[in-house]
Amino acid sequence: MPSPKPPFLLSPAQMRRLSPHFPLSHGIPRVDDRRMLSGIIYVIRHGLRWRDAPAAYGPYKTLYNRFVRWSRMGIFDSIFAALAAEGGPPEWLMIDSTHLTAHRTAASLLQKGLFPAA
Repeated sequence: MPSPKPPFLLSPAQMRRLSPHFPLSHGIPRVDDRRMLSGIIYVIRHGLRWRDAPAAYGPYKTLYNRFVRWSRMGIFDSIFAALAAEGGPPEWLMIDSTHLTAHRTAASLLQKGLFPAA
């Protein structure tokens, strides 16, 4: 039974805008970038583990490897920077605050030299 067609989250026009930021393929052609990027977006958007990615996007290990490799290469940073630059300066700026709690022993890590001094 063939694998179901993946639900692409990016249109062909959107992929054309992003494709200049992708690294060039060396030797063996890469798996479809549109399918991989849609799978990565799906996993991150839904807060899933890589193992729980729908099979329609391909092997979860391929999704994970592509995400890690492109993250280390700064591919996503360059995409975000280019898309943000196209819009010009924002008219509104929103600031969000995140509440974090630390374990009670976290304060002693600095004193014990287990955490670099700020």
